[in-house]
This record gives sequence, structure tokens and C-alpha cells, in this order.
Amino acid sequence: MTAAVRAAGLRVSLGGATILHDIDLTVADGEVVGLLGANGSGKSTLVRSLVGVVPTERGTVELLGSPLGRSVPWHRVGYVPQRAGAATGIPATAREVVVSGSLHGRRLRPARDARARAHEALELVGLAHVADRAVRELSGGQQQRVLIARALVRSPDLLLLDEPVSGVDLPSQHAFAAALGRLVDSGTTILVVLHELGVLAPLIRRAVVLRHGAIVHDGPPPRPVGEHAAPDHDHEHPHGDLAAADTGPVVLQPDVRWRG
Repeated sequence: MTAAVRAAGLRVSLGGATILHDIDLTVADGEVVGLLGANGSGKSTLVRSLVGVVPTERGTVELLGSPLGRSVPWHRVGYVPQRAGAATGIPATAREVVVSGSLHGRRLRPARDARARAHEALELVGLAHVADRAVRELSGGQQQRVLIARALVRSPDLLLLDEPVSGVDLPSQHAFAAALGRLVDSGTTILVVLHELGVLAPLIRRAVVLRHGAIVHDGPPPRPVGEHAAPDHDHEHPHGDLAAADTGPVVLQPDVRWRG
């Protein structure tokens, strides 16, 4: 099996506490995998360790067939961290933020078609109409969608998303789900951290569930039960206490390859 993501014996400790316990995870090319679990289960820590933002105590990671580090073709990888705002002190427009996603270690200047590709990425997330607005003027949900477009502008072969619909209004969630569906149809491999499947449920055929830093389920997505199965259930409400390891700040860099 050709793997877009392969982690073996992955162990992560932060602040003297073990957060991930010898995780083995393989995501095949073209697969869409939901990474589920309660708050504090280690979901975000796992994704961060896969892209080198969080250091590992032991174990190995390969992305797109290359060991984690400079040998990874980062221009083929899109990553959107959890609850990262797109606004900065610089009055950049949504289009300019998305264009910056096309830059990487081998390309320090935007390509000639970068603006057109940025517009297409913004269309995918339903934000083409705000392309020329400053991101600081946009809502938090819109800023999150700008960052998703920033990852999509690379037309990535591998897309890692950490709670992409958290805090995003329902119409925006549906727009994002439609955009993700088009990527799935094109063969993009997707690993997405979710609190609950929600609007992305139709796209996900495999779920990996973490509990206390260990995989307790790997297979068909579990069915919601009780109040979570209700059509009007609020999928954004908190479930349990957040672990410190999953709530630390992440700075979204133009290219995560420089982190390690």
C-alpha cells in the first residue's frame, strides 16, 4: 500500500507527561481519514507531530514517502492548524494571504498565475467575494476559511486539517464540505481532526479514535448516539476539559519545512 502518511511507534511527551503512546498510523494515498476523540485525547498533538511542529520522543514519521524533515516535498502538503487567526498587524487582503500559501523553500516569489489560483481557492471555500478585503475585517470563521484556502492554493496531494470547522457558522461548514468533496474526487489524501463528524460525515469512510493518547478504534466511523444523533445537535459545544498539550499556540508559517 502506498502511504501518504506513515507513523510508527510515535511517542510524544510534553511537560513531563506522555501525550501520545507509541502511535502506529498509516493513511493511504487518496484516503480520507477522520481523527476523532474527546478534548485532551491527543488529536491535535498527533497532527502537530506529523508535520514536525511538536517534537517526538521516539518513533518515525514519513510524509509522501519521505522521512519527516527537509526531504519532504512540502509544496505538496497543505496544513491548517487549530484556531489560527489569519489577521496580523499587516493590512493584507484575503487574496494576498492565500497567495502566500504558494510560497515555499524552492519558490520565494509568487508564480504568474498565483492571483488566479488564489481566487479559485477562495471560490472553493465560498469567499471569492471578499478577496480584496483586509483579513482583519473578516469574522473569525471567515479568517479560518482564508487559511484553508491558503493551504488549498498549492493543490496539495496531502491535506492535514485540525478542527477546520470549529467556530465556523453552518453555511460556511457546508461550503467547506463541498470544497473538500471536490478535493476528494480529485484524489487528495486528507487527514482531518474533528470533534464530531458533523457535515463532513459523508466524506469520511475511516475513523481513527484516540483516547488518552492511544488509538482505541481504527475502522468505520462510529455512529453518533443519544443527543449527538439529533439533527439539531450543536456539534461545536465543548466535550470535557481541554488538555494543555492540545491548546498551545501554533504560529502558521509560510512553509512548515523550516520547523525541522
